[in-house]
Amino acid sequence: MSLRLRTIDDLERALAHAAALDRHAEEFHAQFSDEPFPQGATQRFLEAHFGEPETLLLVAEDVASEERAGVCLIGAFEDPLLGARTPTVLILFVEPSWRHRGVARALIQRALEVLSDKGHPNLAARVGHNDDALISMGERWGFTRLWEFILRE
Repeated sequence: MSLRLRTIDDLERALAHAAALDRHAEEFHAQFSDEPFPQGATQRFLEAHFGEPETLLLVAEDVASEERAGVCLIGAFEDPLLGARTPTVLILFVEPSWRHRGVARALIQRALEVLSDKGHPNLAARVGHNDDALISMGERWGFTRLWEFILRE
């Protein structure tokens, strides 16, 4: 496997990935909600937040074919009372043909490096309360469960 990780640092290039990011976000969203994912949400997010220090878009590509192997989009979660902003994994997607080959781990590791260089030593991720596989993966990578978010419908 010959993988290249690219940090997308130009809004125009980031927007070229918006439709694919929407599809990946829609798949994730469908696990938790019957409400449709709002089309164009990723483009709106990128246009509004791309210049913020907590926002980061990484793309993993096969070096030989330039085929996209995975993507990771990070944005700030802001505590509404304290105003503290924590970089949070919004989208982490690996193409099925690239799964179980370390692509997601490589994307997260690169994200941690880039964010650390920007002065952000922490990274959070959203996980469904019963997604044991994702929770376990995160814990193997050094993530820790800090709190639960509860919702009454």
